[in-house]
Amino acid sequence: MASNLPKTMLAWKFSSVSPTLEENLRLDRHAPLPDGSASLQADQVLVNVLAVSLNAVDYKFPEIPFLGRLITGSPSTPSIDFAGRVAAVGLNKESTTENLQVGQLVYGRLNAPTKFGTLAEYTIAPRDGCVPIPPGVSVIDASCASSVGLTAYQSIIPKIKGGAGERVFINGGSGGCGTFGIQIAKAVGCHVTTSCSTPNVELCKTLGADTVIDYKKSDVIAELKKMQPFDLVVDNVGLPADLYWSVPHFTNPDAHYVQVGAVAITPSFILGNLYKTYWPSWLGGGKRPWEFMNLVNKPEDYAKLGRLMQEGKVRPYVDEVFGMQDKGPVRAFAKLRTGRTRGKIIIKIADSWEE
Repeated sequence: MASNLPKTMLAWKFSSVSPTLEENLRLDRHAPLPDGSASLQADQVLVNVLAVSLNAVDYKFPEIPFLGRLITGSPSTPSIDFAGRVAAVGLNKESTTENLQVGQLVYGRLNAPTKFGTLAEYTIAPRDGCVPIPPGVSVIDASCASSVGLTAYQSIIPKIKGGAGERVFINGGSGGCGTFGIQIAKAVGCHVTTSCSTPNVELCKTLGADTVIDYKKSDVIAELKKMQPFDLVVDNVGLPADLYWSVPHFTNPDAHYVQVGAVAITPSFILGNLYKTYWPSWLGGGKRPWEFMNLVNKPEDYAKLGRLMQEGKVRPYVDEVFGMQDKGPVRAFAKLRTGRTRGKIIIKIADSWEE
């Protein structure tokens, strides 16, 4: 256990989400370190955070009526992704995880939004969600991959039979998951079709997409029906609303449909997902297997993703980098909420560091 930990830290916190989380963010310059920092449990890692990448869940979860605030508590520090340096480690009981050393550069994610999130100088991470940054990969790039890189990897690789020649449709190719997904699918030999708005068409092509559907100019489903059948659909958007119900017209019979993202987490969205999951096809349910992406921290998946980044086959795309001061996080969340970001939004917790 490190003995030179500070007594306080910088941390952004919110005590309300009305009207939005970011309008209630305040910088606490003397925040206590996360509970348990001085006495880590087995398989916990205290990380000195250097950079954070934002995800929609960072504000969507706390803003779920009643439930969100009940789980995170108040006041809370948002965000779950991080890249930083190991400050202290608990006992390593997991044989599948690497022994981390104090001072080592790491990246990863918390299991879920919590009272002590990552938008602070220190956070406590689970060991299976905290892995070494591969040599040659920057702290900023590693922070990008923490959640969306792993999500893209797990939504594609386990669902295909190897990749070579398989056809993948990624709905929403210009966001965090989409920019990673296009590159991961191409890295294993898939043919990739994706959708995006007009300003992002060239970006998706640059990332390697074979075909790009501009949803501002074309009907996505109509265009998909003109193409050869797909083996996998990864939906990062949740729109058009009838995309899943149309998949028999543009997929192979054994194709999978993976729901990664949604415009909003509402009761109707939850009920609709239950219907897709449990209602049998012979009673009018879906004709293809549907699943909501359940992201799981797997060090072996992080290792494979890290190698793809190391080899230059996957390059995180950064939209904008904000600072910790001058309401940088407030502006970062406001931009994220627009839904018009290209790749990832980063907040630098530290001004500088040694790679």
